Amino acid sequence: MKALITGASSGIGRDIARILSNKGYDLILVARSQKELEKLKIELKTNVEIIAMDLSSVDNCKNLYEQVKDKNIDVLINNAGFGTIGSFRKTDMDKELNMIDLNIKAVHILTKLFLKDFVKKDSGYILNVSSASAFQPGPLMATYYSTKCYVYHLTLAIYEELRRMNSNVKISCLCPGPVNTNFNKVANCEFTMDALSSEYVARYAIDKMFKNKLLIIPGFTIKLVYIFGRFVPNKLKLRMTYNIQHRKTK
Repeated sequence: MKALITGASSGIGRDIARILSNKGYDLILVARSQKELEKLKIELKTNVEIIAMDLSSVDNCKNLYEQVKDKNIDVLINNAGFGTIGSFRKTDMDKELNMIDLNIKAVHILTKLFLKDFVKKDSGYILNVSSASAFQPGPLMATYYSTKCYVYHLTLAIYEELRRMNSNVKISCLCPGPVNTNFNKVANCEFTMDALSSEYVARYAIDKMFKNKLLIIPGFTIKLVYIFGRFVPNKLKLRMTYNIQHRKTK
């Protein structure tokens, strides 16, 4: 058994690596930081290959697939991503385009390439890490919310295609709320509600993925937000989300 995990050097990705290793999976870990990947490799129990690579490059995504396509991967975890906060007219466009490349293009490319292989052998799991932000527009985090909405809808659409094929390939979408990771440091914001531990989110996600759960939402509060949001008018959601994001701004 073998799993490939992107964004594996910290947070949810790192904890998923620990959990899958404890379950007996050999791992291919991908992130930009060679140093952090090497530190993680030392503590894991199974065979681990590390690949230091920036997946915001389309060419790198394709090269990654070419490197590992013959290694009989059973599980793909698309976890790499980041966010930023601020008024859309003021945020750095180059940073946002880099975010789109990593949060959307990398997920799209790797999902598509590995899905074809999984369908051929009629087995495999794909877990795409989105966010609770996928459920509504996000003023003051407009680009980040939009990227996670893409991942959310892409995953749901592929799920239905697989279901109609009677495929044994399974795809899931993880949509956590605030998690104690490096996210808020990179995004330059502070959470306004209690954050779940990345270990809890990772364990919950892997458990639900192997139970073929399509939409994985850790935490009772975020489940309520998801249900509540389905009945709230868009303009009210926009005002509420703006106020939440404004309180996050450092």
